[in-house]
Amino acid sequence: MPDDALPGAGVTDQQRSDPVHRRPRRKKRKRKSKTYAALDLGTNNCRLLIARPNDLGFRVIDSYSKVVRLGAGLQSSGRLSETSMDLAVDAIGVCARKMKTKNVKRWRCVATQACRAADNCDEFLTRVKEETGISLEIISPRVEARLSVMGCINLIDISKDVALVIDIGGGSTELSWVDVRTLRENGGLKRAYRPPISAWTSLPVGVVTLSERVPEHDDRDKWYADLKQVVRDTIKEKQASTRFTNVFKDGRGHLIGTSGTITSLAGIYQKLPFYQRDKVDGSTMPSAEAVEICRSMASMSYKERAKEACIGEDRAKLLVAGCAITDVLCEMWPSEQIHVADRGLREGILMGLMQRSQKLSGSEAL
Repeated sequence: MPDDALPGAGVTDQQRSDPVHRRPRRKKRKRKSKTYAALDLGTNNCRLLIARPNDLGFRVIDSYSKVVRLGAGLQSSGRLSETSMDLAVDAIGVCARKMKTKNVKRWRCVATQACRAADNCDEFLTRVKEETGISLEIISPRVEARLSVMGCINLIDISKDVALVIDIGGGSTELSWVDVRTLRENGGLKRAYRPPISAWTSLPVGVVTLSERVPEHDDRDKWYADLKQVVRDTIKEKQASTRFTNVFKDGRGHLIGTSGTITSLAGIYQKLPFYQRDKVDGSTMPSAEAVEICRSMASMSYKERAKEACIGEDRAKLLVAGCAITDVLCEMWPSEQIHVADRGLREGILMGLMQRSQKLSGSEAL
């Protein structure tokens, strides 16, 4: 090849300094979005979401869920059992490996009611750190409720005045009353990162704790009635029985359910041959139909419930306790529809992490 065919051949020093003759700069590669993770260790399950932000919020690139029954027996013993801790540590180890594989840059790993209540929680947290490298943060019921609202706030019907967000967990049930009027007045759902929660309460009854407190027996009508009465009594003890009840009775309130109980009921209502998240998440279900399904599930035996396509053996033992909680809440805060969310705490964590990342302008600090 002749010299004058080489790149830059025949170009004088003066020309090289001229912007017209400078070599075009290579386009910078678009930086890949940071990867975020949210781990939620509950009373019954260990769940993980790994996601990257996009124009619509974020895209989930990996997930994990494992029944660990961390709170099994906690009601009577006050301690986490060795078996439960073993299962939880194994599941958290899986989460840690997934986070490393996906090169997660920011994360938040939280624990809820079982760890809040257990006498040997510190021992458990130390073991988790030593064996998995994960530091678990025990969050308060208030923070748990706020994160759950953040995770499903885009399902709120802004034509109503109040939304009651229901998060039925294994050890507790978080109730948050969201002031939808404030959302309307301040640009709708643009306030998603700071949900205007007017009131909230944490009921110390969830599907695990309530099932252990009122064990299943053959007189199913009495058993279900006893479950519901415990829920009513707990709501009264928390002085929450009159919060926004008139708004709901006037038809100006609506319900959003984010829990395994609500999503299972929605799957049954839709007569799905197996649980399908894309059909359940964001769907609506008439409250009257939900209550009817709740009472039908309570009338069945464990084996009959386990045969339901969207329940299975793991959920069948605990479902009726969740049904009793749902039934009472529908009675006390009547609404035509329940908006169903297969999302909540983890999604709220991810939204918070991504918002904080924007505020930090790319800083790596957590």
